[in-house]
Amino acid sequence: MSAELQSKDILAKAEALRNSLSSGFRDEIVKSLYTEAEHIAKRAVKTAAEKRYDLDQKIDRLVTSPWTGLPIMLLLLTVIIWLTVSGANVVSGWIAVVLFGIGDYGRALFNQIGMPWWITGFIWDGVYLGLAWVVSVMLPPMMIFFPAFTFMEDLGYLPRVAFNLDWLFKKSGAHGKQSLTMAMGFGCNAAGVIATRVIDSPRERLIAILTNNFVPCNGRFPTLIMLATVFVAAAFPPALTSFIAAGTVVGVVLIGVFFTFLASWILSKTLLKGEASAFTLELPPYRRPNVSRILYTSIIDRTIFVLWRAMQTAAPAGAIIWIMANVSIGDSNLARATADWLNPFGLLLGLDGVILLAYIIAIPANEIVVPTMMMVYMGAGMMINGPTSNNEIFDLLVNGNGWTMLTAVNLMLFALLHNPCATTIMTIYKETKSYKWATLSVVMTLGTAFVVTFLTASFARLMGWA
Repeated sequence: MSAELQSKDILAKAEALRNSLSSGFRDEIVKSLYTEAEHIAKRAVKTAAEKRYDLDQKIDRLVTSPWTGLPIMLLLLTVIIWLTVSGANVVSGWIAVVLFGIGDYGRALFNQIGMPWWITGFIWDGVYLGLAWVVSVMLPPMMIFFPAFTFMEDLGYLPRVAFNLDWLFKKSGAHGKQSLTMAMGFGCNAAGVIATRVIDSPRERLIAILTNNFVPCNGRFPTLIMLATVFVAAAFPPALTSFIAAGTVVGVVLIGVFFTFLASWILSKTLLKGEASAFTLELPPYRRPNVSRILYTSIIDRTIFVLWRAMQTAAPAGAIIWIMANVSIGDSNLARATADWLNPFGLLLGLDGVILLAYIIAIPANEIVVPTMMMVYMGAGMMINGPTSNNEIFDLLVNGNGWTMLTAVNLMLFALLHNPCATTIMTIYKETKSYKWATLSVVMTLGTAFVVTFLTASFARLMGWA
């Protein structure tokens, strides 16, 4: 009761005092409130004219912009591929000279001690040359690509790639982190499959595993680079050859990215139904790259690991190639006879039997596709360097074996879309613990390659282009 009386006394006192206040007191209070609010707002809110960005924010306004983010990504990819194209060929030649020289010495030593010809051929012309080709072709691109990729990773750029592509992967029912695994696939699809461990959702991780092969690994780059250089870049001045070849390879890569999204969307609507999970990503600050960490990660964890797996599968492939080239069937050998048997089906796809045979033999390692084709085309009994200049390669393929531009285009498409190599298939099985998914990865990619090349060849012939 006393509290009620006290409050009434206060209100009465206030009413009495109000009459003694000046007429502008209320306006002064309102003015004071708004002045304080404006002061607080200036400290808490920045207008567009006053906004200031630190260096990270200024860079992110470019690399994550809807307008500039994707073009910058394509530019960086083009630069990395151009460096790989320009540098790898030179280094591959040096390594091949050394390794092939060792093979010549080993072959001469076996002949000197009286070893039977078939043992000498099987070991040095088969197993060893298979390994030498894989190392000389695969090592230089990895020594360029993996450090460049690791540099971008250490710098802090790769999370921005995931940020830029997240909306596309979400529309295809996949996860934004799949872009990171896709980028790793450029070096090796087996490494890309392992990298899918960063995706928490089992459904979305499986989609990333099954579609990673649509990104061309460095084992497929020699074929793509050879075709881009001989059939596309040859029409341009020599000074532009490497740039045109790199641009052509980037175009093929973009086709692979398209099929990645398409396959992801189809899987998310059929076998792996579900909605894309939320992708929360805190963009890390840009960091000064650590050179020692880049070298260790790119060379030890990635290059050596991938190369060792490829060598394990390349050795038996080299042995099979030698056996097929040295087992006679009538006036021919087993390799040529098999290629002739496959030729009608190859022509239906805009290819030929030799190309299909090369890809069957090269299931263990894609790096030996080109030398296998050269060996069969030239009728050699072992892997050889074959023609070295672009004109010699063009003459062998076009004038000697009836290649056309359709053959080159469809081979680029087939090289992009065909089944995973043995190393990747084994990795898919180890990651999924399922023969079903490993088999599906082969059927899905190889089926896509057959359908796309058949439709391309049919359309070209219908239009009178081939």
